[in-house]
Amino acid sequence: MTLVERYILRIAFGAFAATLVGLTAVIWITQALRELDLLTSKGQTVIMFFIVTGLSLPTLVTVISPVALFIAVIYTLNRLNGDSELIVMSAAGVAPVRLLRPFLTLAGFVCLLVSVMTLYILPTSFQELRELLQKIRGDFIANVVKEGQFTSLDNGITFHFRERSGSGVLLGIFMQDRRERDRPTVYLAERGQTFDLKGQSYLVLEQGSVHRQQPKSRDSSIIAFERYAIDLAAFNQEGGDTIYKPRERGTTQLLFPKEDDAYYRMQAGRFRAELHERFSGWLYPLAMMLIAFAALGDARTTRQGRGLAVVTAVVAVVALRIAGFAASSAAVRSPMGVVWIYAVPLAAIVIAGAVALEGPRARTYGTRAARAVAGTIQRLIPAQLRLRGA
Repeated sequence: MTLVERYILRIAFGAFAATLVGLTAVIWITQALRELDLLTSKGQTVIMFFIVTGLSLPTLVTVISPVALFIAVIYTLNRLNGDSELIVMSAAGVAPVRLLRPFLTLAGFVCLLVSVMTLYILPTSFQELRELLQKIRGDFIANVVKEGQFTSLDNGITFHFRERSGSGVLLGIFMQDRRERDRPTVYLAERGQTFDLKGQSYLVLEQGSVHRQQPKSRDSSIIAFERYAIDLAAFNQEGGDTIYKPRERGTTQLLFPKEDDAYYRMQAGRFRAELHERFSGWLYPLAMMLIAFAALGDARTTRQGRGLAVVTAVVAVVALRIAGFAASSAAVRSPMGVVWIYAVPLAAIVIAGAVALEGPRARTYGTRAARAVAGTIQRLIPAQLRLRGA
């Protein structure tokens, strides 16, 4: 890599890093503000708050990286043109391929980053986030129960405690379990406290009794106890085994799903679309970089505005992403839609690459083609109007 290419790469990488860090920080802060209830209503620690919000960072980096690359290429080319460096390079005979080389190097780095994120890191972060949120929401004592109030769940459990001591011990506990309607159970205890053991949460009651009503009878059996442990998983209103969505499953699980998985049989299209989105995700940074270079890679004087070129590049990138989402939806409905998941970014790469390398000649061909299409439409519209009038 020549000195000029290293100079361009340094500017582009600096702009990319600054844009990526800035956008990620801003969006992460807005996402973190939504999770403030972890510290307030759900009574979690600051460490847990940062763990939960930090698990969203891989998603933000994956989504923002291609956009940051696109912005960095536009910024670099505008800066080089504004300082007349691009004009000097063009006058010195620097070919578009040499000018494109440092941007291809940066795009290769971003493509590798996106590939690692989508194939390995994102599924793991989604799984960890899902398990943490389930654990937090499943902690009934910390999240739902209020001091001095009777709290009832839809699954038939009613819980009450008189007060909470300074050390976190619950005093004056009452719990009624009516999940078995013909055998309601009541727990009474002077005090109790929650403990975590091997990833499970338990409520340990002290100095109390268990009252179980016999089926089809008014009599109850009473069992006094010194200590009694209750699994808090019984308080979880969701219940059942955790079913991971396609984006929360590893790439290997998407490649070789279990045929007896009922959720996979119902959502086979989403599994298929998710798998091929991961394999095609690295193409979008390269496509966006080439679109930006194709729009702004030519040297122009200060009197020649570049605003229209920037707008054109932005519109092209937005259209690319919309087409990508449409291709993913098509892949969910039909296996043939998988072709479009790869065809959309590859077509953008080929077209933008041709324009970037051919420069004015390719744009001339594009302008002529656009004028020919517009002329054909103008000729067809009067013909249709004449046919309707007849």
